[in-house]
Amino acid sequence: MVIVNVQQIKKYHAANLVLDGATLQLQEGEKVGLIGRNGSGKSTMLRLIAGHDQVDDGMLTVKRDLLIGYLPQIPAEFEALTVYEVMAYGFRDLMACKQEMSMLEHEMAGEAAVKDSGIMERLLETYARVQEKFEQGGGYDMDTAIDQVASGLSIDRSYDQRSFGTLSGGEKTRIVLASQLVVRPALLLLDEPTNHLDLKGIEWLEQFIQHYEGACVIVSHDRYFLDTVGTKMIELEDGEAHTYHCNYSGYLKEKEERLLQQFAQFQEQQKVIRKMKETIRQLEEWGRIGGNGKFFKRAASIRKALERMETVKRPVLERNTAEFELTPLDRSGRNVISFEGLTKQFGERMILQEAEGGLLYGEKVVLLGDNGSGKTTLFKLLLGEMEADSGQVAQGTRLEIGYLAQQEPLKGNKQTVLEHFRLEGGLEEGEARNVLAKFLFYGADVFKPLAALSGGEWSRLRLALLVRRKPNLLLLDEPTNHLDVASREALEEALEDFPGTVLAISHDRYFINRLAKRVWELDKGKIATYLGNYDDFKEKREERLAQANTTAKGTAGTVKGGGMEKRRSNVSPAAAGAPANKRETQHASAASKPSAARHKGKLEHVEQEIAKLEAEIAIADAELERIDSRGETENLEKQWREREELQTRLDQCLEQWLELSS
Repeated sequence: MVIVNVQQIKKYHAANLVLDGATLQLQEGEKVGLIGRNGSGKSTMLRLIAGHDQVDDGMLTVKRDLLIGYLPQIPAEFEALTVYEVMAYGFRDLMACKQEMSMLEHEMAGEAAVKDSGIMERLLETYARVQEKFEQGGGYDMDTAIDQVASGLSIDRSYDQRSFGTLSGGEKTRIVLASQLVVRPALLLLDEPTNHLDLKGIEWLEQFIQHYEGACVIVSHDRYFLDTVGTKMIELEDGEAHTYHCNYSGYLKEKEERLLQQFAQFQEQQKVIRKMKETIRQLEEWGRIGGNGKFFKRAASIRKALERMETVKRPVLERNTAEFELTPLDRSGRNVISFEGLTKQFGERMILQEAEGGLLYGEKVVLLGDNGSGKTTLFKLLLGEMEADSGQVAQGTRLEIGYLAQQEPLKGNKQTVLEHFRLEGGLEEGEARNVLAKFLFYGADVFKPLAALSGGEWSRLRLALLVRRKPNLLLLDEPTNHLDVASREALEEALEDFPGTVLAISHDRYFINRLAKRVWELDKGKIATYLGNYDDFKEKREERLAQANTTAKGTAGTVKGGGMEKRRSNVSPAAAGAPANKRETQHASAASKPSAARHKGKLEHVEQEIAKLEAEIAIADAELERIDSRGETENLEKQWREREELQTRLDQCLEQWLELSS
């Protein structure tokens, strides 16, 4: 059944036409991804569907009594509430019932009600009516629903009585999202729900939406998320809406086919139009030469047909994207940066505990971890902005670090984009405007005050300054946040071609799959290393967890099943007669150590060796190109032999890894 019907709507923002003839429909239970570039009107469409704004032209109808959940921004009244009150905001009526029931209970226990049966009867009738309303509305399941959602989004329940206004932006976003999920409306409108969520939170939200009975419309640039939950994609482009009945990957294929078909139709129609115009010209010329009015009538008839023709819009096959040309000024040494024994504690909370790791030149590594696990703290320690309690950080030679923070406050918000870029980049106005145009700041956009920039525009401006500094080591904290898909893809291409070293914090799984050759997982203060991208990391992590569970069950079964007697049968006769003997105790302890731990250690060692050899081969390949370009034949042969030796060692390690993994 159709629950929302949008037909040929137009919507202006001042004189700017945002939606121009957009048409779409939403069905019950659909999971729809609303996609498009920044500024294409996605948030505007959500506001219109939610009834927070009105269309300027066209028709938008919503099913009667449809319960819609939509909170794109934090209402002012939330600031004065507690965290629990915000999460229970959708249950305001039930909370009022609960409070009324409490008051009635107090009155029924009072002296007046006890003495007067008439008063007691009236109170009981009122209590029964309120209790029925509370029960029918799901009041007794309210706290369970809040607990489930809060747990999934990693919301600390010790914050329940804390003032909502004292929280960070990311914490507020998660709690406001929770306030909508607990209500389970028939239509849920989500605007960038995965922002500020860690991987566990995103994966939980995916499961929640997949099993959600109502319909969802999700504005998101998270391609992996849209692939997982989406059953229909609606793209807003040039004010129009195009519907694709598939997930995000299917949309990419179908859109390409649609554009090619539309372009073929456009070309064919243009041929017909040119022929009709040429015919009109010839007929009018013949009419003037021969003085025959019939030619003019035929020309007028064709001109009317041409005017009535519905023209096919020329499709834009390639749209402008930001140009992230990442070129380091100089390459760093082979060992870029390393750290060992890093420990950092804030009060009683241990953030890093004997953490260690290292980067070689040319590596692309992504750092994963839950919110609050210490990822940004590690970055600050590597940058020297924070001092460790113990341990050390060693930086390589000729190192130039470029750092992109996840949340960087606007500096001098009275400045315009152009003023800020000129000041920070040290450029003349003409050159500055040319560079800014490459990052999609055209015309009047460069005179926008910084305070008026969207999240995506501010990210593009900071990336423009980062590119300008030409670093050879990039430390990127959630670089794709707020960027639209086109800008994300442009950044991914630039990072793939970047010859330097990259260490990025990211929860964008599409980004990780495309960029990462190694994944670091920061958990409980320590770093675990996984070869490959996100899918490889996920598979290996699940294998490790399954192996650990199997080992734990086996150990428990041995203890419960009288395994101690079986172990004693392997003990020497001399020791068998002395169960309390120290020698037997040591033997039993050694036997109880699972071989899985030794196997795991070998596997990790081989994986680290593979990563090291791959990095060395990448450096050797770069050196071969340099030597070849200079024509140094003797050095070329020597370098090639060294490269072949590295490849042989790598092949041996890969064979060993396959044996250990099987």
